[in-house]
Amino acid sequence: MIWIIRIFLLVYAVLYFGIGAWAIIDPVKDAINLSEIPSFMDAVGLKVTSEIGYSEVAGLYGGINMILGLLCLLGLFSRGIATFALTLLAFLTFSIALGRYLFALIPSTPTFYNTFFIFEVVTFVFSLAFFLYMKYLYNPRKNAHVEHVTAD
Repeated sequence: MIWIIRIFLLVYAVLYFGIGAWAIIDPVKDAINLSEIPSFMDAVGLKVTSEIGYSEVAGLYGGINMILGLLCLLGLFSRGIATFALTLLAFLTFSIALGRYLFALIPSTPTFYNTFFIFEVVTFVFSLAFFLYMKYLYNPRKNAHVEHVTAD
């Protein structure tokens, strides 16, 4: 099971770091001859109308996603960081999915059900399940036998 969690963290490290880098590079991709890369703004349905908008996209989509990807990568090497990364991943994806759902409750707004919502719910479920496994089932300190403590 630990290897499944590590593969999960590796996939999400690549995915989130890539999304973050894509969001940061998107506004300047034509200037640095990367015009063959599809537009991040078009993919997520955004349109920037001022200079601060590019900074917001870079910070909110770029920075947060890149650091989350880096955190997932570091989680491959540390059980504590892996547990924290899974917690953060579950919290972020749940909050985004909840925001989509609550927005859809307002009359005349689009539905919450789309591919991004499905991704967020699946990520939340797996992250929560892996977190619970790491925290409670795969904790060597809680599995230690008391009779061996006096021998040490």
